[in-house]
Amino acid sequence: MSRGDDDDGVPGVDESNGARRGGRVVVVDDHPLWREALSRDIAEAGFAVVGTAGSVAQALRVLAATRPEIVVLDLGLPDGSGVEVIRALVGSAESPYPLTGAPASVLVVSASGEQADVLEAVKAGASGYLLKSARPEELVDAVRRTARGVAVFTAGLAALVLGENSRAARNSGSRSGPGSSTAPRLTAREVEVLRLVAKGLSARDAARQLGVSHRTVQNHVHNVLGKLQLRNRVELTRFAVREGYDDAS
Repeated sequence: MSRGDDDDGVPGVDESNGARRGGRVVVVDDHPLWREALSRDIAEAGFAVVGTAGSVAQALRVLAATRPEIVVLDLGLPDGSGVEVIRALVGSAESPYPLTGAPASVLVVSASGEQADVLEAVKAGASGYLLKSARPEELVDAVRRTARGVAVFTAGLAALVLGENSRAARNSGSRSGPGSSTAPRLTAREVEVLRLVAKGLSARDAARQLGVSHRTVQNHVHNVLGKLQLRNRVELTRFAVREGYDDAS
């Protein structure tokens, strides 16, 4: 279980909590009771909750110290938006505090179901978006699915995100994009990973098919995002489908 304060380390970091079968998780929410209850539920499900935070500034410190695989994140934080945390995690050029290394998967759990909030979080790089009205078992299941590389959304929000992706893909057809002749060259392994992403495989499934580790696939995805100047996996999938990688054998 994560500690709220640490005299010798970074506040919110549980240095005693090693890797467990579910993966390493950080929970970011400014409501202490909610944060602790969710952390407890996630830990009881077999995950290692290696840190918690209640603000953007604390989240950046905790994430830099713990390097989790999954971040459960609220958007409404006292010193800014959780979107700032997402941008830092994916190494966005828009972030003044980008975090290096393989990006964590971000599951947003927010009270807001506003279209603008959902789309901003997804465009920044969130892997999924659930409303806080979800039952505790739904939230834990969403963390499990996020750990497997599955995009998880509250039912009404999934259609919203899919509709926005379809619209953006249609609009991008007439513009020069990453697939143009000036695009950086990808390695053979990066192309393999891109094809599997286009076919809808999660990072873990792609790793099993390629015979490599989950982290290796995540690193390849991170490198491809940088080379193609894309911001997140949503844009990467859109690019891969548009360029026909999903049809490749």
